[in-house]
Amino acid sequence: MTHTEKALKYFSDKFHCSQAVLASFANELGLTEEQALKLGACLGSGMRKGEVCGACTGALMVLGLKYGQCQKEDIDSRMKANNVTDLFLDEFKDINGSYICNKLLNCDISTKEGVEAALEKKLFTEFCPKMVKSAVEIVERIMEE
Repeated sequence: MTHTEKALKYFSDKFHCSQAVLASFANELGLTEEQALKLGACLGSGMRKGEVCGACTGALMVLGLKYGQCQKEDIDSRMKANNVTDLFLDEFKDINGSYICNKLLNCDISTKEGVEAALEKKLFTEFCPKMVKSAVEIVERIMEE
């Protein structure tokens, strides 16, 4: 199963977008899928406030696990992580128009009315999977370079 297939399966099984993206890469990054699902659990729907898209936060956790700094003297890793963060967010925004959940959905999901509007428009089931797919594909491209 590809990363995209796995992420979309998690998302269709009602996991958050952040969980779906992170868990789809978990095993190759030293996490169990259960750990990844738990790590991403509080980041879906733009941290429940429509902020940075959960698919993006899941993707940034993947990139952090791959490239992130873990030793204080390892400035090269810090710079690499900063660079891939900028690369990811810039590409996601170029492709999708934003990386802010409320802007992507065109409604304020930090409110009850916004969530109801998103549900009525089927955004979580028809639009959000596209964001999950996009995030996974961008991460794969970055990791291939």
